[in-house]
Amino acid sequence: MVMRFDPFREMDRVAQLLGQQTGTLRQNPMPMDVYRSNEQFIVRFDLPGVDPSSIDLTVEKNVLTVRAARTWTPREGEEIIVQERPQGEFARQIFLGEGLDSERVEASYADGVLTLAIPVAEQAKPRKVNVISGPRQPSHLETSSSEQQAAASTAKANA
Repeated sequence: MVMRFDPFREMDRVAQLLGQQTGTLRQNPMPMDVYRSNEQFIVRFDLPGVDPSSIDLTVEKNVLTVRAARTWTPREGEEIIVQERPQGEFARQIFLGEGLDSERVEASYADGVLTLAIPVAEQAKPRKVNVISGPRQPSHLETSSSEQQAAASTAKANA
C-alpha cells in the first residue's frame, strides 16, 4: 500500500495557509491522485507543459521520487505581464509500504499526466487458507522431568 504520511506535506500545508493569509495562494506544482485497481496501485501526477525527457523516476528502498522540470523563456521582444505558472524543477516523494513491488513499477506520460502502476507484492496479496474438518488430533507435547513430577504430585494429591 502507499503510505499516506509525507513529512514534507505538513510543511507545504503550513506554507499554503500562510500564503492564504497574505493573499498569495501557492499551488502544488505536482498534484497527484492515488487509487487501487485490482492488484496494483495507480498514481497520477499532473505535469502539464513538462518535457517528457526531464522526468526522472527513482526508487530507493521504500521511497519513490519523481522529478520533473518545466521551463519557459520569453522570446525576444515578449514582455511578461503575468506569470503564475510555476517554473523550474519539481520533486515529489511517495513512501511505499512493504506490500508493494517496487521492482516492477511501470510509468507512462501522456497528455500532461504521468501515470505510475505499482503492483502489489505477491506476499501481500490475499490468499485462500484451507480449513481441515474432522476430529482434531491432540499434539504430543514433551515435558521436562520436573514438569512431569509436578503433574504426578498434583494427580496424587487430587486422588
